[in-house]
Amino acid sequence: THWKHGGIVGVLGYGGGVIGRYSSLPEEFPGVAHFHTVRLNQPSGFFYNAEALRMICDIWDKYGSGLTNVHGSTGDLVLLGTTTENLEAIFAEYSSRGWDLGSSGSAMRTPSCCVGQARCEWANIDSMGICNSLTQHFQDEMHRPAYPYKFKIKVSGCACDCVAAIARADCSIIGTWKGDIRIDQAEVKNYADAGMDIQKEIIDMCPTDCMYYNNGEIKIANAECNTCMHCIAKMTKALKPGTEKGATILIGSKAPIVVGSLLSWVVVPFIKVDDNYEKLTELIENIIEWWDDNAKP
Repeated sequence: THWKHGGIVGVLGYGGGVIGRYSSLPEEFPGVAHFHTVRLNQPSGFFYNAEALRMICDIWDKYGSGLTNVHGSTGDLVLLGTTTENLEAIFAEYSSRGWDLGSSGSAMRTPSCCVGQARCEWANIDSMGICNSLTQHFQDEMHRPAYPYKFKIKVSGCACDCVAAIARADCSIIGTWKGDIRIDQAEVKNYADAGMDIQKEIIDMCPTDCMYYNNGEIKIANAECNTCMHCIAKMTKALKPGTEKGATILIGSKAPIVVGSLLSWVVVPFIKVDDNYEKLTELIENIIEWWDDNAKP
């Protein structure tokens, strides 16, 4: 495509949220001479109702191309294609209805999360509450890029990791637990009676070989369990996470061309997540402060 980045565009008071895009052939394609992208900060868990989506689309039809990306895999609802002259009007329309711009550039990128406890019985943490708290806390860092590079936070309620936090975030927060997996042996028998090959589908698939199946019962060496959630996801009625809930903090997933994709690695195996998220927020601030001081410019 013949796109060029011919300068910085945005709205008053914001350093991010709008990505300038110009055609390098404006005479041949005047309709897309300016084709800027606007990012809207998504609700935690990507919950929208039909009324909100209609409102977003009506405003975008009025001022933009009508093209959208719903949804960007790492956050923000993406609106594709508008002109410099329309940016302030677009922002005024959306902000007056309670919407804010997302993030772009070398900034704290918009945190995102799974649906968590709103809809999922496996969520070990309130992923939506954490995501909203971090979004509010880092407003300045999101909208006024000042970092050496972008920094993304994703929150998953469990190791099923429905938002790919371990692969698509600089800081991954993944719900976990301490203690024993809860087992209902009567339900284990029901799964076996229904035709599940428990040895093949559950026991042999355990990544740490911490399970065995004997005389119709599952036994688990919980000290060897890495809380991957495979067995729980396959046997939802028979197995449940332990009762002491918290989060694992991981750092560093990226996809450089030369090396290839790298998953995040664990820096904090278990942290209790309190209702105001103070300890979690302080930890993330310390990580960012060190990185900001030591990263390559």
